[in-house]
Order: sequence, then structure tokens, then C-alpha cells
Amino acid sequence: MNVLVTGATGTIGSTLVPALRARGVTVRAMIRNPDRPVPGVENVVADLQDPASVAAALKGVDAAFLNSPSAPDAAAIQIRFANLARDAGVPRLVLLSQYAARVDSPVRFLRWHAQVEAHVRELGFEHTVLRPNLYLQALLAFAGTIAQGWFAAPIGDAAVSAIDTRDIADAAAAVLTGDGHGGRTYTLTGPHAITHTEIADALSVATGRAIAFRDVPAGQFAAALSGLLPPWQVDGLVEDYAHYARGEAAEVHTSVADLTGRPARAVTAFARDHATAFIPA
Repeated sequence: MNVLVTGATGTIGSTLVPALRARGVTVRAMIRNPDRPVPGVENVVADLQDPASVAAALKGVDAAFLNSPSAPDAAAIQIRFANLARDAGVPRLVLLSQYAARVDSPVRFLRWHAQVEAHVRELGFEHTVLRPNLYLQALLAFAGTIAQGWFAAPIGDAAVSAIDTRDIADAAAAVLTGDGHGGRTYTLTGPHAITHTEIADALSVATGRAIAFRDVPAGQFAAALSGLLPPWQVDGLVEDYAHYARGEAAEVHTSVADLTGRPARAVTAFARDHATAFIPA
């Protein structure tokens, strides 16, 4: 079996590749930078913005994993990839979406994902949708402040069933290589709904340092990200956190365990395994 992995050097792709290899699968890693090949697998240089390169990358694969980088035209990019996969005769597509995706959501990212899901359904070939919740690995972007003893977000004490991206990769590997997943949508969550204060407590235990969570207004959160991210992405993240703060992302699903045969990783496992990232150099 030959599987094309988009975003092969990213957070999920870099974990998915070895998960697929462990299942005896031939992996074709789609990369943009030829100077950063993925070791041990076939590498193909292609860019989701370049349809011709994507069409070439899709030739002869048995399944494709679609995960596009965050971009203002992400929905259009993914729809085009799905069309190219269908035209290339790819038998199976696994689409990475987002928890609670729906076309009438007030959160732009959830609307975009829902648009892609709807389009893929209309194409009529075998596909599976994975809808993961908030990534615990997103905390690594705040490692600088966490190393100083704190992190902040506009979420209050709302709980979110946040997930370790390693579990997303393991679930994706199971779906890409297994049978009976066509037409299915799996919501992927951690084993518990947790507050950001509980995340801070887990990080404190793992690092042996006091780490606090600070609830901040959405405007202050946006101002802190301004200049680091483009305005559309900042606005989208504010919408995401409003969605979390409303308690709309607290449901726990068993899909990780159902697909992989083991429980999803708890926040304590994430904190333990990444503790060095949150300790001052």
C-alpha cells in the first residue's frame, strides 16, 4: 500500500509518517522544501498552491491524507486537492477537519472545514473525515511565556476535550490502512474535558515549576498575537476561543480508542513528554 501524506514535516504529518511505516505501509511524503526531506521514505516536492505538482504527487497512490496549512484560502486549496485526487483515481482520501465543523458556525475555521467536507461528500469516492479538537501541542507555541511561569487565553474556566496530536496521527494511520471507514466521520478528543488551569497544573507537575494560567479578555489576547500572525488568523483564533469559552468543545468521544485499540493520551502524558520545552534554557 502506498500512502501520500501532505504536510509530512508538520506537527501531525511528522508523527503520521512513522505510524504508517510501523504498519508496513509505503509512504510518499509531500514536502515543499527539497532541502528538508523526510528520512526513510519517498519524498515528492509539491505545493498545495501548485495543482500540477499535486497531480504528479498523487499518481499511483492507494490513499491520501489531506492536511493543509492554515491559510485564508484553505478551503479552496483542500477542495482543489480533493478534485485532483478524484481525477487521479485515488481510491481513498482521509480529510483532516475540525471538531464541530458546520457551515453555519460563527467560527470561520469551522465553516471552512464544513465546506470542504460537503464538497468531498459530493465527489462520490471513498473518504473519511477526522475532526480533532484543540491540539495540546498548540501549547508549544506559548513555550516562551510558559517557561516564564504563565500562559494566557480568553477561555475562563471552560473545559475542552483537547487532544494530543500523536493520537490524531495514530487514528489517521488506522483509517488510512484499515477497512470499513468509508463515509465515516470520527470526532477525535482527549480522554477528558480539561480546563486551562488543569493544563497549567499538569505542566507544573511535569516541569517541577509553578506555571499559572491567566484568563484574559479577547482583545488583549488578540493584541498579544498581533504582529506575530496575520489579522485573519488572529480573528479566527479569537472566534475559536469564544467557541471554547461557550463550552461547545467539551464532549469526549471514544474514537481514538475505537480506532487504535488504546485510550487517548491524557494531558499529564503530554506534559511529561514535552516538559523540557517549557523549562528555561
